[in-house]
Amino acid sequence: MIPSSVSLAELRQRMDEVARFLAATLSIANAHTVEFYTHDVWSRFMAVPPEEVLNAIGISGRQRETTFGFCQDANRLVDPHELLRSAKAHSLPGLGVCTSRDELLEALRRKPSDSPFFSLSLLVVELDPDEFMNIKKSHEVQSMAEVVDCLAKRCRVIDVGSGKGYLSSFLSMQHGLRVFGIDSSSINTHGAQERNRKLKKFSKVYQKHRKAAEAEKDVPQIKDAEDGNEPQEAEVQTPDLNTSEELFLSAMSLEVEQSGKVSLTDEERQRRKMENLQKKAQIRSGATGAVFSPLTSYVTAETELRELIEELEDAVLVGLHTCGDLAPSMLRMFAAKAELLAVCGVGCCYNKLSEEFEPDTSRGAFGFPLSQHLRRRSWFCGRNARMSACLALERVAVGHGIQMDSLFYRAVLHVILRDHYGAYKSEKRVGNVYSKAKSFVDYVRRALRKLDLDDSKLSDEDIQRYHDVHAPRRPEMHAFNLLKVTLAPCIEGLILMDRLCYLKEQDEGSFSALVQLFDPLLSPRCYAIVALKG
Repeated sequence: MIPSSVSLAELRQRMDEVARFLAATLSIANAHTVEFYTHDVWSRFMAVPPEEVLNAIGISGRQRETTFGFCQDANRLVDPHELLRSAKAHSLPGLGVCTSRDELLEALRRKPSDSPFFSLSLLVVELDPDEFMNIKKSHEVQSMAEVVDCLAKRCRVIDVGSGKGYLSSFLSMQHGLRVFGIDSSSINTHGAQERNRKLKKFSKVYQKHRKAAEAEKDVPQIKDAEDGNEPQEAEVQTPDLNTSEELFLSAMSLEVEQSGKVSLTDEERQRRKMENLQKKAQIRSGATGAVFSPLTSYVTAETELRELIEELEDAVLVGLHTCGDLAPSMLRMFAAKAELLAVCGVGCCYNKLSEEFEPDTSRGAFGFPLSQHLRRRSWFCGRNARMSACLALERVAVGHGIQMDSLFYRAVLHVILRDHYGAYKSEKRVGNVYSKAKSFVDYVRRALRKLDLDDSKLSDEDIQRYHDVHAPRRPEMHAFNLLKVTLAPCIEGLILMDRLCYLKEQDEGSFSALVQLFDPLLSPRCYAIVALKG
């Protein structure tokens, strides 16, 4: 068995360190930017001017006893330097709990391949993922596929939340693995199936072209194309390269809608069940000849995979950017089902994660916390803090920053709603109004109309006056949001360590680790939970 990088006791100690840090700082992450002016957020949490934070310089009062930069009497930030140092120390790289991708791959390749898995003799097709994915997706798929390939030698793969099928198609065609892709959206499933069909058709054209090109190289008397003469040997029929490339790109550019949780009617459930039964019958009979089989189902921890995949044997469970509660559901499923021998999952959308101990929540199977260690402490983060965990520190650090104009507009709009409409919260989303607005006045009028409010109550001058009054305070909002970005890796780290702790609590003797799979500049949600049963 591959040795784990951190023991359960060490992991719990690191979690306690992060929890103590967040207990002092989580109030910043939970402050909503929309309420920045209506709730006077800066004065509530900051005892320094925004320039002190933006410039990260020392301040007076630094000699006072602080906790992570907060004065203990008023719980306001007085030392930005200490907060920044502490945030870095309490992020995953600073805690030293992760295994590197290279270390994982090296260990997996040393692992003897003597498991009693069934063997599959599948055609492996050479693909260039940059041809049919954007740079971000290509990076993610290639990085993750290499790890999954090492986990799944001669073993089926179940891709949960498979979406458009990019990872599934790449695993089946590039690595020769038998993949079942499960997604809750029938649109996604049908789109993935059609895309995979076109991709396989392209791969045959590509292989034929490559073999023909190789054959030409092996015949020395064939003249170069630049000579303008036809080959003197028997003609080799080769497809036009541009035609094959167009076919390939059209296969992979099919856009489908993404859908989240849906409430299915009995009729829809029955229809999906019949579709899946038909697909399984085709798979058994060899009618499709496919090694990637898309299935439609909404997956939870209680999902019986054998009802979806009849001949399910030993398998690896994978998920690339599984949303919200789907990521912890995968881990619960992995822990509960003996036929699942390994798991490799990268989660996302922490804002959609359900929390057991958040006030005013109903009981159920919650996504956080998973571990007994944090459940005993009744730990919760809060929705705004989980939204902060989705921020990308690395991107902000290189200048791909926060969209301050839209945040500023939204916060000032909130003041207008309070002052003139008696509204402190808007039930409808107005985020997309900013992209259409030509000015602040235009933005406010569009937003008021979208909220079904009478915009004639305010003149253009009244609206512009709100902008001008609050504009000098924009540095406060900028500095405050940079602090939220700084805390993001710590909140994400606690969520991910909780998932790793859960697995170690099930069986500490098995291998489980947090692994950075992706470049955070390309893919901010870059950490995977990887585990193998002993």
